Formats: sequence, C-alpha cells, structure tokens
Amino acid sequence: MDMKYDMVKNVLTLLEQFELENSLYIKYESNIEGFKKWIAANYSHGDKQDDIYWEGKENGRSAASVINTLIVHLNRYAKSYSKSAIFGSEFSTQEDFIYLINLKDFGEMIKMDLIKKNVHDKPAGMQIINRLITKGWVDQTNSEIDKRSKYLKINDKGLAVLEQQMEKIRKASEIVTGDLTDNEKMELIRLLNKLNEFHMPIYDKNIESEYLLTEVLKEKK
Repeated sequence: MDMKYDMVKNVLTLLEQFELENSLYIKYESNIEGFKKWIAANYSHGDKQDDIYWEGKENGRSAASVINTLIVHLNRYAKSYSKSAIFGSEFSTQEDFIYLINLKDFGEMIKMDLIKKNVHDKPAGMQIINRLITKGWVDQTNSEIDKRSKYLKINDKGLAVLEQQMEKIRKASEIVTGDLTDNEKMELIRLLNKLNEFHMPIYDKNIESEYLLTEVLKEKK
C-alpha cells in the first residue's frame, strides 16, 4: 500500500507542476491528453541525459555553455549556405530574401512588425527595407489608421526575383538540417519554439543593452 500511496503522491506532484507551467504559458489542453503530451515532451529522454557527452564536460563545462556555442556555430553554418545560395544573384544579403519571404508568406505589414519578425534592431531593419524599396521589390503605402506608419507589400518584381532563387534557398535550408530524421526535426522544432517563446517577450520589451541581463535575471528569480 505504501508504494501505491507514494506513486499517487508522485503523480499529484507532476499534475501540480503541469498546471503551474501551463498557467504561465498555455501550451497544452488542460485534460489528460494535454497532461500526457506534457509528460512525453519533458520526460521521454530523461534516462538518456547522463549518456550525452560534450567537449569539456569532464572539466565542468555546463550544458548552457555548449548550447550557446552550438547555436552560434549553426548560425554561421547557415549563413555560409545562404551566402552560397544567393551568389551571383541580385540579393545583397540573406536578410534581403528573408524579408521578402516573410512578406510573401505573411502578407503586407508595417515596417516595425517586419523588423521585429526578424529580430533586428530598428536601424538594421530599416537599412534592409530601404534597400528592398530602392531595388523596386517592395511597395509601401500609408496606413489609414496611423499616418506615421507605412505598410510594406512584396510586388510582382519582388516575387519574380525571389522565385529565381527559391530552389537554391530551399536546398540551403535542407542542408542546414543535415542528417536529422523527420522525428528529430520535429523534436528540434519543439525545443527551438520553446526557447523562442521564452526570449520573444523579453525582446519585445526593447530593454537597453546596459540593463538587459540585470532585468532578465531579476525576472527569473
């Protein structure tokens, strides 16, 4: 009976943790199906964690350090493939076609929404937008709601230049995912989405660099 009682207590503890996390950011339905998905997402690889090795682990190098380094490296690899994909084209940088793809996929939007979607600061984003307008790939119109804002829309010329490079761009995207299986890709998307959902609200606050770390650490306590 004691063992059964302990198991019930453990399940209740897990339920409390599930409800707490779900109240902070609703990702799962508040029912048994949502609870099972949460269990699978958080504990399916628990037994294998100790088997994962990374360089410097024996000297105390943390998992956070490795994750940061790998993300930086993967970003550099992705940029090198993107640079190859646009070589010899009319695109100046990978950001040019990324901005165009966003306008193609998500429709017209105001300048700051496009900049935020690409996690750029305003000066860098405006430079890219102005380049796209100068090249004649994007049209801008005044917002009827806020005359200070301008809507951006990809035009036929922008769609044509994007289509010319799309095959190479798709191939570059495939190369970045390497030899991951379909299941591994889905798991990676889930984890990266989780990180993005953590960082995006912080980014949206536009905290000055001088105070950013202090404010984020304060909120985590």
